[in-house]
Amino acid sequence: MAQHQIIIGVDEAGRGPLAGPVVAGAVWLNGADIAGLNDSKKLSAKRRAALEAAIKDQCHWAVGVVEADEIDRINIFAATMQAMTRAVAGLVAQIPDSPDIVLIDGNKTPEGRVAEWVWPVRAIVGGDALEPVISAASIIAKEHRDRIMTALAQDHPQYGWERNAGYGTAQHLDALRQHGPTPHHRRSFAPVAQLSLI
Repeated sequence: MAQHQIIIGVDEAGRGPLAGPVVAGAVWLNGADIAGLNDSKKLSAKRRAALEAAIKDQCHWAVGVVEADEIDRINIFAATMQAMTRAVAGLVAQIPDSPDIVLIDGNKTPEGRVAEWVWPVRAIVGGDALEPVISAASIIAKEHRDRIMTALAQDHPQYGWERNAGYGTAQHLDALRQHGPTPHHRRSFAPVAQLSLI
């Protein structure tokens, strides 16, 4: 694709966890050539941190965050679409022109699902490993969300969020049974909902 085009990549982190927000990252590489971009899940923590620093230094980026209470209100799919829309809106506000195309990891886009979505868009299955601009967005989203979960873990240490990022690990489920859900738990998610009924 031509260099002068504005191609924004979008990916999310945190659709599956029982606690914490869903976070979307949006990135415009703007001609930056960052070596080693890949799906954030395939990178070591150290490599991800180095790439995040390079992306933030050389590219335009933004994040969109939807908290647990909003996830419960509108469901995780709608919340993910909303987070993506917020991320792209935040990025578009920083750049000189509207994007030529937004590339999203997965098979669904916010187009027609979120009223505020106004940009041309294409979904790419496995895009976080195929398109460097989506890989960059996946790194921004994951690193941002991991920092949020580490911060929340300070107030709720028993759940191990600094290690499990809110996913339903054995330790997290044990802590849920012992201590019950926090305000950061997604009460619409089955393991949390079941405990709330006990």
